[in-house]
Amino acid sequence: MNMEKYQQKTIKHEISCVGVGLHTGNKISMVLKPAEINTGIVFHRTDVAGLNAYIPARHENVVDTRMCTCIGNKDGVKIATIEHLMAAIHALGITNLEIDINGPETPVMDGSAAPFVFLIECAGVKVQKAALKAVKVLKPVSYKDGDKEVTLSPADEGLSMHFAIDFPAAIIGHQETDLNLSAANFKNMFCRARTFGFLKDIEMLRSIGLARGGSLDNAILVNDNTIMNKEGLRYKDEFVRHKMLDAVGDLYMTGMPLIARFTGNRSGHTDTNALLTALLADESNYEIVDLPSYMAELEEKQAAASTDDDAAFMCA
Repeated sequence: MNMEKYQQKTIKHEISCVGVGLHTGNKISMVLKPAEINTGIVFHRTDVAGLNAYIPARHENVVDTRMCTCIGNKDGVKIATIEHLMAAIHALGITNLEIDINGPETPVMDGSAAPFVFLIECAGVKVQKAALKAVKVLKPVSYKDGDKEVTLSPADEGLSMHFAIDFPAAIIGHQETDLNLSAANFKNMFCRARTFGFLKDIEMLRSIGLARGGSLDNAILVNDNTIMNKEGLRYKDEFVRHKMLDAVGDLYMTGMPLIARFTGNRSGHTDTNALLTALLADESNYEIVDLPSYMAELEEKQAAASTDDDAAFMCA
């Protein structure tokens, strides 16, 4: 068994980027910094003085889910649009990280998680001398709101995911996709999928302070049944792949990897956060496992079952 896979991880070196906020339109600088074991993923507003400017990326700190995931602390300090960055952090197995940001929102970059995957890979991944823990789902937990539904079900190992969407626009329509979460699968099939919006909604969103930094450089824009971006789509089903990307980021708000099967149907940030709240509200829904020990026991059980199957075959 590759024990490094089940250890905590941070990055080797600091790395930074500059971009605009998708919703604020502000120019924002961000620095990813190595962190000690058991730190978790912590955002730090470097432009805030005299207040608690640190916000752990945890589901209980989610304060707004309109069009993005926004976290905040008791002093009212907030960081918005964290889901694309969180997706990259989750998929690449980073467990401890400090993120310094000089504004109220992460930079949107190109509207996908690919730039953040690139940053983390450039910084390098450092394996730390501490066991990784995971949230193992013990029984199905669901959250439903109209035709939107999300579910977490038990699994033996890892996080497997299924997502489906339906939009009236024929150019999107019904799309479904699956993901067994790993760094390679996410990087190769999902990280480049961009956020998207509809031309008819732009004025309304901007009137309530959203999408002010959105452009054809950082989002897919749909007008009726036309893609407004000259370069077109990166994937034929880029819309559902981006929704999956969002879910990968939002599910990491547990603060640990999940051992579960996730299904999402027409769902968004609000639904995924409500699902995590429901899961963690009842301790009979889950257990916290030490991954090296858990995986070693699982491999022993699988080896014993395989031996029993071979013996049964020989007897037959």
